[in-house]
Amino acid sequence: MELWFSEIHTPSVKLDIKLKKQLFHGQSDFQRIDIYETVEFGRMLIMDGFTMLTEMDEFVYHDMLAHVPMAVNPNIENVLIIGAGDGGMVRELSRYKNIKRIDMVEIDKMVVDAARIHLPFTACSLNDPRLTLFYEDGLRFVRKHTNVYDLIVVDSTDPIGPGEGLFTKEFYGNCYNALTDNGIMVNQLGGAFYHGDIVSTQRAFSRIKGSFPIARAYQAHVPTYPGGHWLFGFGSKTLHPTRDMQRDIWKNLGLDTRYYNTTLHIGSFALPNHVIKLLDEV
Repeated sequence: MELWFSEIHTPSVKLDIKLKKQLFHGQSDFQRIDIYETVEFGRMLIMDGFTMLTEMDEFVYHDMLAHVPMAVNPNIENVLIIGAGDGGMVRELSRYKNIKRIDMVEIDKMVVDAARIHLPFTACSLNDPRLTLFYEDGLRFVRKHTNVYDLIVVDSTDPIGPGEGLFTKEFYGNCYNALTDNGIMVNQLGGAFYHGDIVSTQRAFSRIKGSFPIARAYQAHVPTYPGGHWLFGFGSKTLHPTRDMQRDIWKNLGLDTRYYNTTLHIGSFALPNHVIKLLDEV
């Protein structure tokens, strides 16, 4: 008997992935969490029926959220990560020796506990001594901080369920206040292919534009995400994502990345016409 996981992308489109076995199933106070071993994509984290990551392509997502802001400001020292219970963002950011403090706010402890056991490829740095874990609501946490963080990474689920509050105008305004003068915020915006994804992506980007004087979107290709084409948001008080990129400084760090490089950095902000149009409409 064959086992398959099906994710509904639209009422008429779904993604099917063949499974070997289920490794974890849990129902927390916030969401259903499943981890599977797949035939093609390795281990796979699912929340409420939506793919969060797979072992085969997670490096694309984590590289683009972590290294883009760090190449713009390699002197970042204090970082706030909201979400990211799988540990992938901590794994990438912990590679920067100049970072002194990483605060990670994850609302669902079950995600972190399951990742430690079943997703060692992303959770491998969750014991970094610079990391402090807070199990609480990111929206409430960020309200309590002003002029503290050089970088805020919002690695949230989609704007439904426990991640809904992380796409509001209030939240982005609070992120702005929590950042230092040269602070940067990056987040996952969503898809730009299917109509339902486009609407939520436009809404999120409009709120970034309303909160930050410098607001841009950039892109990457993640095969298991709806449409395979994913957008990220970049919001900053003073630093431009391409004009202020410190190419030589970042290269001299000698980091071995699987997806990100400084040429790709520039290219990722060169968006297709249909994406430019949908973002201009906000």
